[in-house]
Amino acid sequence: MMRTQISGKQIDVGNALQTHVTDGLGAVMEKYAQRPTDAAVVFSRDAHNFVCEATVHLSTGLTAAAKAQAGEIYAAFEACRDKMEKQLRRYKRRLKDHHRERPQPVEFGGGSSYVLAASEGDEDAEPTNLQPIIIAEMEMRIPKLSAGEAVMQMELAEAPLLVFRNERHGGVNVVYRRDDGNIGWIDPQEGR
Repeated sequence: MMRTQISGKQIDVGNALQTHVTDGLGAVMEKYAQRPTDAAVVFSRDAHNFVCEATVHLSTGLTAAAKAQAGEIYAAFEACRDKMEKQLRRYKRRLKDHHRERPQPVEFGGGSSYVLAASEGDEDAEPTNLQPIIIAEMEMRIPKLSAGEAVMQMELAEAPLLVFRNERHGGVNVVYRRDDGNIGWIDPQEGR
């Protein structure tokens, strides 16, 4: 049974919508995902549109995410659900293989993530100091994956990039979506 948390940012999410979301997301997960553990669905407003963001954590440690917007709140959820279904359908075989080949969930290591202040004032002015101002610090979970699993995780989460530990050698790697639509993979190794 998947735990689903449904909330709204300055929007009242009534019982009918909560039931609709739980049933709709549950049907997609039952069809495509290997034992989802929990899901979070957040509704918000963007000018005249409703925005729906859904994140589902799978028992293997992978995460699927989708975001969509529409003029009506139910339509925003439907579009978000359809996006997630398309992603999971695309990776259904690989998710099943991943579940079979990985008896233990993905391992995560800790890391720090920082938010740096944007440069202030005149964009053409030379900075007086190269030390960035840290305005926020957060803990980050870094998964230990193969490069193929990292690409799948990045695409399932609709992320522009993913930092991961390469399970082959333990080094920090990055996969990212290039401007030409292809995937880039950075694999720095000592001694090269």
